[in-house]
Amino acid sequence: MTTDIGRFSSSDVETPADPSAEEQKPAELVYGSAEEFLHEQLLPTYVRDVDGRAAKWCIEWYYHPEAVTRVEALWRAWEHLRLDGATGISVWFKDHADHHMSVMLDPRGPFYKCDMQKHRDPEHLEPKKAPNGWFPDVRTQQS
Repeated sequence: MTTDIGRFSSSDVETPADPSAEEQKPAELVYGSAEEFLHEQLLPTYVRDVDGRAAKWCIEWYYHPEAVTRVEALWRAWEHLRLDGATGISVWFKDHADHHMSVMLDPRGPFYKCDMQKHRDPEHLEPKKAPNGWFPDVRTQQS
């Protein structure tokens, strides 16, 4: 039986005759980029009323580093979890899509200065460097 929900499909999950074959060959990606995933999977299935008060979105989302990173994370998690025909879609929505989309759509989230028609550059946090020695480089420390 094949179950389709967006591009999640239980027929995507194959049980290899040789379990070691699965470890040797990574699953083929459905989408070639985070942007393709956003346009073809994420936004068509994660539909919300974006009114600028309860939820915000920027038409030029790719100018927001946080949004790009979150969409990339959503895409990678989706590609991995789509192979789990039992609970993959549920885990993806619960642990990934609902979390990241709530943050991105939040009126005080990464698009807080934008609206659906106009992008405004985000303000970046400006940190001050900590005093020397507070955060030693652990790559140079021997165990």
